[in-house]
Amino acid sequence: MAATAAALGTLHLAPTPAHAATNIQRVVSPGGIEAWFVQDATVPLVAIQFAFTGGSAQDPAGKPGVANFAASMLDEGAGDLDSSAYHERLERRAIQLNFNVSRDYVRGSLKMLKENSDEAFDLLRRALTSARFDDEPMVRIRSQLLSIVRRSSTNPNSIAHREFWANAYPGHPYARETTGTLESLPTIEAADLKAYVRHAFARDNVKIAVVGDIDAEHVGKLLDIAFGGLPAKAQLAPVPDAKFVTTPKQVFLPLDVPQTAIMFGGPGIKRADPDFMAAYIVNHVLGGGSLSGRLYHEVREKRGLAYSVSESLSWMQHADQFIGATATRTDKADEAVATIAGELRRMSEQGPTQEELDGAKSYLKGAQMLSLDSSTKIAGALVQYQLDNLGIDYIQRRPAIIDAVTLDDAKRVAKRIWGQGLLSVSVGRAVQATAQTAPVAPAAKAQN
Repeated sequence: MAATAAALGTLHLAPTPAHAATNIQRVVSPGGIEAWFVQDATVPLVAIQFAFTGGSAQDPAGKPGVANFAASMLDEGAGDLDSSAYHERLERRAIQLNFNVSRDYVRGSLKMLKENSDEAFDLLRRALTSARFDDEPMVRIRSQLLSIVRRSSTNPNSIAHREFWANAYPGHPYARETTGTLESLPTIEAADLKAYVRHAFARDNVKIAVVGDIDAEHVGKLLDIAFGGLPAKAQLAPVPDAKFVTTPKQVFLPLDVPQTAIMFGGPGIKRADPDFMAAYIVNHVLGGGSLSGRLYHEVREKRGLAYSVSESLSWMQHADQFIGATATRTDKADEAVATIAGELRRMSEQGPTQEELDGAKSYLKGAQMLSLDSSTKIAGALVQYQLDNLGIDYIQRRPAIIDAVTLDDAKRVAKRIWGQGLLSVSVGRAVQATAQTAPVAPAAKAQN
């Protein structure tokens, strides 16, 4: 019997600097674990990205921060290796292992030299199935997390981010702080972390991508090493769908800082919605990371209100939104919010022009492939495509999906999304308390 069932579907990627020609294969291990795989012998490296459904939405209601705490502890000792021994093994073989948490997922990445792949995947197995959660690293990591939370409590961008989510989804798990709070972190115990890992890490709720100098048969072996010992099924608590608060609302929180941080947003669109690509293209015209976007032109170039302004679509398992950020001097904060709201309203009422639509289409078709310039980035993209249920041939189909969007589609979706009202959160000095205005600092960066 073959060690793997491969090539159920393949896809040719366009040449990139790091990967001149590659194929995506669907690989199934002897134990039944599936991954998307790109074989690339350009350099003797192997990269894996994976994501478990769960994330901070699975934190107990009274203990936000459990998922993030657990992820922070996974490489702090596992099996018969304490924290020091575990890290010594990683460093001796130059193995890079990282975990991070979002509201919906616990994501992980592993990168190593080809010759160290067996040992690297065994260390990943230990982290996923037998993390120790010993007292000493618990105290150390808890202290680090508390320090992060304390710093964020005086950072205007962090405060705006926290209040935005709390106002957008009141009472929903998405409104909780992913990193935890000063009140919750001291109450989290090793038993909480073990329970989280036991319930959230399973074979049925993980998506995996592997890229590198390795063959499909060996990939199947490594998948079973790392993930084969996990429970068959996750035990996740149900999370209800969340509805973004659509009533236009402006929130202001006073903080004595030179600039006012602003976050803004509103209801978005589901990734599976037939209108998603039209919305994605219109969003690029509006402010999707381009210096030619309307928001950048109106806020920065035309009025000089801010150094930068960003806006993007954000889709999750139980909610969808558009979200943006900027920072400006105190006496210009209201004008900045009004300018952003006005530009969103104009997009809703008029939609993009044909020229804007054509330019956005051209940019988005080219930018996608240019962004896949490393093994880690390719693996990350393949995991996201799996989470979004896009199909193994998505990159091949994507240009045609973009080309199929018409100006009528774009105008319809613009009215649908950007005409539902705006939530904005501003954090900074009250205008009347400011003796003199502070200049806009070039170093200010938007936070998403």
